[in-house]
Amino acid sequence: MTAAITLRGLVRHFGDVRAVDGVDLDIAEGEFFSMLGPSGSGKTTVLRLIAGFEQATTGQVLLAGRDVTALPPYARDVNTVFQDYALFPHMSVRENVEYGLRVKKVPAGDRRRRATEALAAVRLEAYGERRPQQLSGGQRQRVALARALVNRPSVLLLDEPLGALDLKLRREMQVELKQLQREVGITFVFVTHDQEEALTMSDRIAVFNAGRIEQVASPTELYESPATSFVAGFVGTSNLLTGAAAERIMGRPGTFSVRPEKIHLDGPSPRVSGTVTGVVYLGSVNHYIVDVDGGDTLTVLRQNLHGGADQLVTQGQRVDLSWHEEHVIDLSPQERGHLGASHALSAQSNKETP
Repeated sequence: MTAAITLRGLVRHFGDVRAVDGVDLDIAEGEFFSMLGPSGSGKTTVLRLIAGFEQATTGQVLLAGRDVTALPPYARDVNTVFQDYALFPHMSVRENVEYGLRVKKVPAGDRRRRATEALAAVRLEAYGERRPQQLSGGQRQRVALARALVNRPSVLLLDEPLGALDLKLRREMQVELKQLQREVGITFVFVTHDQEEALTMSDRIAVFNAGRIEQVASPTELYESPATSFVAGFVGTSNLLTGAAAERIMGRPGTFSVRPEKIHLDGPSPRVSGTVTGVVYLGSVNHYIVDVDGGDTLTVLRQNLHGGADQLVTQGQRVDLSWHEEHVIDLSPQERGHLGASHALSAQSNKETP
């Protein structure tokens, strides 16, 4: 089967800055694919190269096997949804959705029918005569989706489309967006810096760092088997151990990752002991910072099964920590020649922020 999107040797320079530095990628037809990374990692520039809003310095962009590298945006079978929605405030919802069809000189009857179908797909068929300012943020986002879908693109590009929504609405829209993608069956390429968002919706995820792809994998593989320390630290929270810390805690040299939820407090066969120096109550889970004997620090997550403040491990309390060997991710083979100074952490809980 021909890939919906193929990128080969894609490079984009802005002066001396290599915003995209040799990206090779295949995205399947009908896939919900996310590009995840911190600000400045190159993910949005890659999206703009696919859309045609940026021109590649070198490399190729192919859509369904057709080389579109030199084609303008209007000649590519893609549509883009932006974070700010870009709706026309003086037009009704239906007129906003019809706008692209009107530019293409689609007959009025066909425009109305297709706009009605697109609004029904996002469950807004009853809102066609309203103005955008009369809608909630989530509804405006769905209008923007309908306006993109009405053109029946083979690929829909989404540039952090949920970034302006509050947390509750954002989570609701994550579920709706994934359900909509399954219903319409077209390829979605979603750009985000939010790890939870990418893990929730994606079939596969590409993690970007400094203009390159660190790993492409399913959400489960990405979280459970990160290929590099950057991926381990960026996708969720991870304890990354290297150097003297790795030898003290793991008993052998190398670079290792252990997820905080895999570490047991006062479990059987303790591996290390330490003192709790920080406690964060998060409702469903409790977050502990433990200073391990020897001068290192580990983060531990513990599910709040019993409730009540008296059930919490308290600051200053001595604890034993244990984990199963199969939950230790050995990054040493993948990290040879890859692990830079900014990634080499000494027994430090690391969660990168965008």
